[in-house]
Parts: sequence; structure tokens; C-alpha cells
Amino acid sequence: MNKLQIGLLAVVVVVGGGAAYVFMHKPGPAPKMPAIVAPVLPPTTDQVLVAKRDLVYGMSLKDTDFGWTDWPKSTLPKGVVTKSESPMAAEDLLGALVRAPINKGDPMRRERLVKGPTTSMMSTLLSSGHRAIAVDVSINSTAGGFILPNDRVDILRVYREPELTKERGADVMAAELVVANVRILAIGPTVETKNGEGYVTGATATLELDPHQAELVLLAQRSGSLLLELRPIVDARPREDEAIAPPPPEQIDNTMTIVRYGIPTSLRAR
Repeated sequence: MNKLQIGLLAVVVVVGGGAAYVFMHKPGPAPKMPAIVAPVLPPTTDQVLVAKRDLVYGMSLKDTDFGWTDWPKSTLPKGVVTKSESPMAAEDLLGALVRAPINKGDPMRRERLVKGPTTSMMSTLLSSGHRAIAVDVSINSTAGGFILPNDRVDILRVYREPELTKERGADVMAAELVVANVRILAIGPTVETKNGEGYVTGATATLELDPHQAELVLLAQRSGSLLLELRPIVDARPREDEAIAPPPPEQIDNTMTIVRYGIPTSLRAR
């Protein structure tokens, strides 16, 4: 091998060794930096049900009476209806009755609304056009205490007949039907508190009556004792002969009721 060949071989060896060195010491790929994710901030507002117009006592709510509106969470009044807590509130409150006035633009509060009959609010139990009055009762005057709410009863007046009492020289008692087939709304004891202790002082029955029936019962209570006759549940629907018709319209303004000797009498001026 001559000197030229030896020189070429040396060059090849040096170049190949350099290339191998560079390849072996080549830096690896740069490490990937983790992606920076911006934190998700909680919303600063919530949606609140507000009145779109003045809502007065007894109004039945329609979908045009109220609606959702954005409200800052930092100033949310306590007890308002929010969408985060009650997403279906707008549908649930349709037909609810207003039990306390709500001004236009004010948030809706559930305590100012009532939906459906509830024993905590007697006016929701009344049928349209009827009134509730309470009368004093006892166990003896309520079928032995077996009369319960929603039962139907006849109301009798038991009174002292003055003319026959005078004629016979002894008390003569009489009874008459005042109203028939009326509904009991509530019945129970009357409790009074004295010195921090409760005492039962009597009992009352709350009746559902139309205005004319209410007048008859109130007068009867002032002029005698009332007795409640329990009706069977199968006889709850009133018959035509039980209906006590109100006085004719032409007699309403000029009729006077006078209670004399415990007996109510209606007089009409001419």
C-alpha cells in the first residue's frame, strides 16, 4: 500500500469518527412545556324571578306577570327565587295566588305566594263566593266529637220559646233548622295562654257558608245554642229542597232584622 492510499484511509477514518461522535452527542428534542389553562371563574350573576307588573293580593299568576332577569350575586336578597336553585320555578308558579303584594320589578319570594289549598291559609280552602265563620261548639253539640274537617253538617238552633214558657210557667225549649249541608273547614279546641301555660277554654267549628247562610248562622248563634248534625258521606250533595235561597235583590237594601226575646224577625220597610 503506497503513501497515497494510506493517507486516504486515514482521512476516511477521521471523518467517520467525527460523524459518529457528532451523532452520539446530538442533543435530544426540547421538553414540551405544559399548556397554561386559564382558571374558570364562577359567574358573578344569577337569574332571579321578578314581577313584570304590580301583583296584588289574590291575583292568579300568569306567565306574563313575571320573568327571569340577571341579578348580581353579591346583592341577592334573602329568600328570592333563583334559577340556580329552582330552574323550573317559572313553570311551577303558574296559577299560584299572591298572598302579599309584590311591586313591579321586585324579586319574587315564595312566602308571598301560595299554590293550591293549604291548611296554613284558610282562605285557600274556601270555595269561590263563600265565607268562613267560626261558631262556638262543644263535644255534645258536635256528634260526640266525631265531626272532622270536610265533613258535611246541618246546623240547628236550640232556643227557649218565650211565649210557651210564659204560658206553661216552665222553660220550653225548641229547635229549628238554620242551614243544611254545609262544609266544616276546621274544628278544634280554643286555647289561651296564661302565665306561660296553655288552657283549653272551649272549642270552635269553622264553617264554609255563602253570605246569606253566614247571616242566618250568626243571628242564630246570638239568639240560641247551635247544634251540628253530622251527615253521612253518601248524602253530602245538597238536594234542591235543602237550598236556602238568598232574599230577592229588591229586598236587600230595605230589610231589617230585629232580635226580640231571642227570636230574630225580618221586617221590610214599605
